[in-house]
Amino acid sequence: MEAGVRTLLVWCPDWPVVAAEIVAGVVASEPVAVFAGNRVLACSEAARREGVRRGLRRRDAQGRCPQLVVVEHDPGRDARAFEPVVAAVEEVVAGVEVLRPGVCAAAVRGPARYFGGEEAAAERVVEQVAQACAVESQIGIADGVFAAGIAARTGRVVEAGESRAFLSPVPIAALEEPQLTDLLKRLGVVTLGDFAALPPGDVLTRFGFEGALAHRLASGADVRPLAVRKPPPDLAVEETYDETLDRVDVAAFAGRVLAERLHERLAAHGLACTRLGIEAVTADGQELVRVWRHDGMLTSAAIAERVRWQLDGWLTGARRGQTPKPTSGLVRLRLVPDGVLAHVGLQPGLWGETGAGRERAHRAFSRVQGLLGPGSVLTAVLGGGRSSDDQVRLVPWGDEREPERPAAEQTEPIPGIDTVPLLDQSAVPVETTPGFTMIEVGRKKRRVRARPAPLPPWPGRMPRPAPAVVLAHPLPAAVYDETGAPVGVSARLELTGDPTILRIDRRQPVAITGWAGPWPVDERWWAPGEARRRARFQVLLEDGRALLMSLAGGHWLVEAIYD
Repeated sequence: MEAGVRTLLVWCPDWPVVAAEIVAGVVASEPVAVFAGNRVLACSEAARREGVRRGLRRRDAQGRCPQLVVVEHDPGRDARAFEPVVAAVEEVVAGVEVLRPGVCAAAVRGPARYFGGEEAAAERVVEQVAQACAVESQIGIADGVFAAGIAARTGRVVEAGESRAFLSPVPIAALEEPQLTDLLKRLGVVTLGDFAALPPGDVLTRFGFEGALAHRLASGADVRPLAVRKPPPDLAVEETYDETLDRVDVAAFAGRVLAERLHERLAAHGLACTRLGIEAVTADGQELVRVWRHDGMLTSAAIAERVRWQLDGWLTGARRGQTPKPTSGLVRLRLVPDGVLAHVGLQPGLWGETGAGRERAHRAFSRVQGLLGPGSVLTAVLGGGRSSDDQVRLVPWGDEREPERPAAEQTEPIPGIDTVPLLDQSAVPVETTPGFTMIEVGRKKRRVRARPAPLPPWPGRMPRPAPAVVLAHPLPAAVYDETGAPVGVSARLELTGDPTILRIDRRQPVAITGWAGPWPVDERWWAPGEARRRARFQVLLEDGRALLMSLAGGHWLVEAIYD
C-alpha cells in the first residue's frame, strides 16, 4: 500500500479551553472543563490533576473537582479563536488545511527544503505560533494526516516509510470510531497494527466502506489528499499623501483614482462588492470610518461617487452645522470592499426592480446620509406585534431590513373551507434527518419533508387591513353614546353604550356611523413597569375617515388612520 504525503500537522492541546480563555476570558491555569452534551469535551491541565477526564459526565467531573469552572462548548468560538493561529502558520508554511479548530496540516516538503530539514521547519512553526498568538502548539510529521496527528501528541517526527510501524502499537481507539472499535475489540483486534494486518478485501466485505477507510488509516496511508486553504486575496486599496487633502475637489480626485484601482482589482478576481468601507486618517492621527451599502453592484463610477460624497461630508460638515470637521487635512485614504460576491451573481432585474429611478433615489438618500449622518434617512420595517405602533421599526437607509421581532404571515379563515390536518394523530416521528422526518403511521413508516420551525403568531393582533398612517403621538379623544354619556368597557369586555359621537382633542364632535371591536390585549402583565392593558376599536366617521382607537384606563386615544 502506498504511503501518504509527508505531512506537518499543528496541534494546539486543549483548544476548546484555550479558545474560552481567548474569547471569554476564562483563566485556563485553573481547573476548567468544556462540556458538550453534558460530557467533558476538553479540560485544562489543572482539571486533569484533579481526576477530570474527557468523556466524564458533568456530575462526576464536579464530584472529582468541586471548584471546576464549567464552560459550554461553542464551535463558533473555537473557530474564530483559531483563525489567528492559522494565519500565523500560513506566514511560514503555504497551503494550510484546517482539519478542525485546534488542528491544521500542510505538506512538509516545501518548508523542510526552505528551513533546512523537517525538524527545523517544525521548530520554526512552533516559534511563529507562540510569538504571534501566545499559544502553545505541538508538531507531528509523518506519512499522512492521520499518522501525523498521532505523532503530534508526543511532538515526534516519524521517518519516511516508518508510519505503519509507528502506528502498529497504537490502541485501536485512536480511530475515533466507537462502533467499529468496539466490534474490533470484541474480535480481538486491539491495536492499529492488528487491524492493518487484516486483508483489505476481507475488511471491506465484513465492515463495509467505513471499515475500509479506517483500515487504510491504520496502514499509514491517507484517505484523501490535503485540501489546502486558499488565503483570501487582499482587495483593499489605500494611498498615503505627502500633502494634506484640505479641499473637497482635491480629495475627490484622489478618491476617484483609488475607486478605479479598487474596481480593477475586484474585476481581476471576477468579484463585485455591495458594501464599501471608506477609511481616512488625518495629519493629527484622527481616524474616520464610514460604511456605504448598495442594493446592486458598485461600479467604478458608483464607488467614486460615494467616496466624493463622504469626503464632502467629512471636510465640510462643520459648515452645515451637523458633524464636527476633522482636526486637520487627510493624509491617508483606504477603500475596503465588503459584501464581496461573484460578479455573475448580480444581474439587472427583468421587470425593472433596479431601474434608473430607483438608482437616482438611492444615490440621493445616500448623499444625504453622507452629509447629515446615517440617522438622517430612515425606512420602515414591519415585524411582529399586536398593535400598529409595535409592528413598525425605523432603520437607517441601506441597513438590513430584517424585523426585530419576526412574525408568521397573518391569514384569515376562508368561509366554507375546512382545515384538515396533514398527518394522522397516530403519526409518530421515529427518526429525523436533515430536511426530512421519518414518521410512523400505524405499522408503516413514511419519510416526509420536515417543516421549518413556525414563526410567532402574535395572538391578539389587529385583523387586516393595516392602517396607512400610525401616529407618533396618539391623539386624546372622547366617545359618547346617544344619550351623551361617556362610553367605557367593563371587565367582561361589554360596552356601556353604543359609540355614537367622537370628539378628538377639543375639536368639533363627529358622528360615528360604524364601529368594530373591542379587541382586548393584556401585554407583559408580569412586568409592572412595562404592562399594558387596553381595548382597541375600529371606528368609521360620518365624514368618511376610518380610525384605529384604543381605550386604556378610561382614556380614549386615536392611534392610527386608515386610508
